[in-house]
Amino acid sequence: MGGIVELQLAHFLLVYLLFIIITVIMKICHVDRVKLLLISGMRMSVQLMIAGYVLTYIFRHPHPVLTVLYLACMTGFAIHRALAGSEMMNKDFKIVTGLSLSLSGFIIIVFFICIIMRVSFFNPQYVIPISGMVMGNTMTGVSLGVKTFRETIKEQRPRINALLNSSAKPESILLPFMRQSLETALLPTINSMLGMGIVSLPGMMTGQILSGTLPTTAVLYQIAMMISICTAVCLSTFASLHFGMKTMYNSRNQIIIP
Repeated sequence: MGGIVELQLAHFLLVYLLFIIITVIMKICHVDRVKLLLISGMRMSVQLMIAGYVLTYIFRHPHPVLTVLYLACMTGFAIHRALAGSEMMNKDFKIVTGLSLSLSGFIIIVFFICIIMRVSFFNPQYVIPISGMVMGNTMTGVSLGVKTFRETIKEQRPRINALLNSSAKPESILLPFMRQSLETALLPTINSMLGMGIVSLPGMMTGQILSGTLPTTAVLYQIAMMISICTAVCLSTFASLHFGMKTMYNSRNQIIIP
């Protein structure tokens, strides 16, 4: 199998013409997000270009410190994005969420790299891409779970107050909201797994095939990766919501909702 075809800059720039299609549809449907679309597209391009140059340097000059620093920046940004818009959550809830995301992601990454792949944890060629996939999906899952939990509590405030007045325990009141939020966080990953191989060829598998890896080998990597991602999303979201909701009530069984 041949290697990947390199994109010429002039041909690559043609892809931005596709933004015209999106813009036209948004205008027709009166979706007032054209500015956000353009900003997102440009921000994505700049961030990826910077990441490309940084990774090129790290791969050419591999060092444990550089790998750890990159992973730390990745994790910090993932926590920041997962907590974006969570102003109503108290400080302890945010700390729990940050710790849950980082620790769960780290455990799964170490397991995948050191146990499944059996390579050095400080090998940037494997650690950084794998960590990016795990932390990126974990960030999305936690963000979705916390957002659902927050919005549900806000909508159900009258019901929560009524249950508290009837002497119901805070944990029993919040538990159904936690379960619903966890289910919501897991659905995108589960749906993605259901359609893989029939509806879609996922990114990791596609990238390996394009680079010349045998499809059978790419399949094994992708299956292991998806199970690891699903586990990381489940662990981090569950821990964030389970321990986070305990910060929302005091010793007098009063639920504190900002």
